[in-house]
Amino acid sequence: MTSLALAGSPLWYASRAGGTLALILLTATVVLGIASGGRATPRRIGRFEIGLLHRNLSLLTLAFLAVHVVTAVLDPFVHLRWAVAVLPFAASYRPLWLGLGTAAADLLLAVLITSAVRPRLGLRRWKAVHWLAYAAWPLALFHGAGAGTDTRLPLQLWLYAACLAAVVAAVGWRLAHAGPGRVAGRLVAAAATITVPVASTAFLAAGPLQPGWAQRAAATALLIGGGR
Repeated sequence: MTSLALAGSPLWYASRAGGTLALILLTATVVLGIASGGRATPRRIGRFEIGLLHRNLSLLTLAFLAVHVVTAVLDPFVHLRWAVAVLPFAASYRPLWLGLGTAAADLLLAVLITSAVRPRLGLRRWKAVHWLAYAAWPLALFHGAGAGTDTRLPLQLWLYAACLAAVVAAVGWRLAHAGPGRVAGRLVAAAATITVPVASTAFLAAGPLQPGWAQRAAATALLIGGGR
């Protein structure tokens, strides 16, 4: 465990817990959406029950995401502004990795807003926006691995691996049960299934798993914010 993780404030722990739970719930939401779509929908469970579970998981994801964002901004260590919650790449602390998290949050917020006005928006437009939730998942995964000072912890690494494996398995299940047609979409899904794990592994090996990754970012934050 890093010294920064040991010295974290209660707000830091709350932020990391909220972010981790939000990632787990988002993964469950994405897995359910992928595995139960199209011809792969389980016959023993009605679409209504699946839809209700999917919606409840989405709402829980947003609830823990709100906890993650609010506690991160209130934590005095990195001195984040409230604008960082909606403007990607505006933070001075790990701008790229925090920016990915903000972009993921914005995509999920867009899905929430359009779901609220779905009758007026129309089914086709709503579905187009709804697909953004799938794009938010890899952004959230890289955000957690890149911005988290506890990424090197075995438990956290296993959690990321489990989330990644669950989504890959869901995509594999969907492709295996897909009917004929839509070859382009299936090729894109297969390519993404290969690309995301490879990119994640390469990133972890070259970044967060390298000695001094968290300490270098912490030192930058201390210089910017003047310490705790």
